[in-house]
Amino acid sequence: MESYATALLYATPFFIGLVLVEILYGRFVKNQKHNVMDTVSSLSSGLTNVVKDSLGLVLILVSYPFLLEHLALLEIKSTWLVWVVAFIALDFAGYWNHRLSHHINFFWNQHVIHHSSEEFNLACALRQPISNLLGYYALLLIPAAVLGVPEKVIAILAPIHLFAQFWYHTQHIGKMGWLEYVIVTPSQHRVHHAINKEYIDKNLGQIFCVWDRMFGTFQEELDEVPPQYGVLKPAETWNPIIINFQHLWRLMQDAWRTRNYLDKMRIWFMPTGWRPKDVKIKYPVKIIENVYNFKKYQPETSTVFKGYALFQLIMTTMLMLFMFYNYSEIGFDGLLLFGAYIFVGIYGYTTLMDRKSYAVWIEVIRGVAGLALIYLTSDWFGLDGFLPLGSYWVAVYFLITIFGGIYFTFFEKSLISPDLVS
Repeated sequence: MESYATALLYATPFFIGLVLVEILYGRFVKNQKHNVMDTVSSLSSGLTNVVKDSLGLVLILVSYPFLLEHLALLEIKSTWLVWVVAFIALDFAGYWNHRLSHHINFFWNQHVIHHSSEEFNLACALRQPISNLLGYYALLLIPAAVLGVPEKVIAILAPIHLFAQFWYHTQHIGKMGWLEYVIVTPSQHRVHHAINKEYIDKNLGQIFCVWDRMFGTFQEELDEVPPQYGVLKPAETWNPIIINFQHLWRLMQDAWRTRNYLDKMRIWFMPTGWRPKDVKIKYPVKIIENVYNFKKYQPETSTVFKGYALFQLIMTTMLMLFMFYNYSEIGFDGLLLFGAYIFVGIYGYTTLMDRKSYAVWIEVIRGVAGLALIYLTSDWFGLDGFLPLGSYWVAVYFLITIFGGIYFTFFEKSLISPDLVS
């Protein structure tokens, strides 16, 4: 996990930098595809994902090394060939995992966060799950295991394959000619993120679009059908932690409420969105009927509050990067505590962004707890060894968090204002 944390130490600023480039480009061409609160929510979601993954918080049902040991029938000798085969195998597995996530109720919960933004931009690419707590992905790599693809090759290519899916989350690139027949392009992925009936559950490929064409899930972007983004059951929150478990909570509620015992069991494995008839009637859930005429989630916010949300995002990102930088020195128990602070912090300020009255208590408690930890340890996880008086600056951040929570809950008049990036 330490090597993964090191990779994230460099990858995180790189991806955030590209998001900033897209924002600046949108401003330059007067075609902005970002708004502050949505982008803060998206980037915050990315932070929760990388912290969770860096800590290895997943229950592995079956590992790739186990499959390789027991299923390998061949051993590919050629160096270049093994990398090609491995990449194709990863992409094939990615297609079916993606398809599973779209078509089965239980698995949709781990993917809904990625579709929850009602915008489409590079930031929403970073809306990645923390609810994927069961490690079953290796089962989809059985073809690679049978062919004897080494574990090391999979381990190296997997993050590359994931990172290569970032660039096509944009509206600033049109169709790309002959490449539309080879790879997943921005045009194809706009279709995938759209909630138009013509586009739902289409274009599930990750790098190569050949799988969609082979298995009947390909759909070209149509000029007469402009993509509308989000999910049909809108999240209506900026809090990525809540979004990660919204669908699961609905499934649990429906399974509990239905009187049909068969429905209690099968709801988890039915097509995404399926609900028992009795609870569907008695407990209706808001669904977007007209995708061209619905109100996007946008609680009233002032320019000052948007600036404060950006401040919280920046500080949380900096703290997380220090966690990755000092990963080996902090120790696992310390990393769990550090990770918990980051999670609670993101939960707190995104709940404040939702204008929830109870957010102030989260902010005050996490601020006081942070100050208490600094007081008791005379440091912030070893920060003073790298940055003189670093823990004092973190203490100032926690003080700002306390007063910010109080101010934006009780004193600020929330006025609608032009978006900072539009």
